[in-house]
Amino acid sequence: MSLRIREMTLADCDRVARIRVGGWRSAYRGLIPQSYLDGLSVEADAERRRTHLAQSDGSVVNLVAEDAGGGLVGWACHGPYRDGEVRTGEAELYALYVHPDQVGRGVGRALLTESVARCSTAGHGRLLLWVLKENDRARRFYERAGFRADGAEEPFEVDGVAVPEVRYARSLPG
Repeated sequence: MSLRIREMTLADCDRVARIRVGGWRSAYRGLIPQSYLDGLSVEADAERRRTHLAQSDGSVVNLVAEDAGGGLVGWACHGPYRDGEVRTGEAELYALYVHPDQVGRGVGRALLTESVARCSTAGHGRLLLWVLKENDRARRFYERAGFRADGAEEPFEVDGVAVPEVRYARSLPG
């Protein structure tokens, strides 16, 4: 598959929201309450994407994967590691979603490779991410890309249910 990875624009927000909501509904079915998944709104998510982009100070990078026909098939977002108010100098992959019809075709790998390269170029020593503890498919994906669980765990609350997340880390060349 021929892909072009580029920075997201405001014009991409609706398509990115469809990818993100579709990704949640596909990847997290059975892992988080179905009532939450059913309540996700593409329109509300698109508005959040527009707000985030409009208010960006440039520290957060949103990338999209475009197929040969110009259709968006994936989205990734990374920036400074969020540890409360403390800035550690490390980077965090906040999100990586692929259109459910495109999973397994190299879209996620291309987005992750670009995020790793950009974080390394920016001088970050490590890239961290959080993944649902029971999301075996995502955990295998990140492990194949050189990430390892580092022992940190946190619950992510969804509709009053604590869903455990584990943190993964990868050292970056630099």
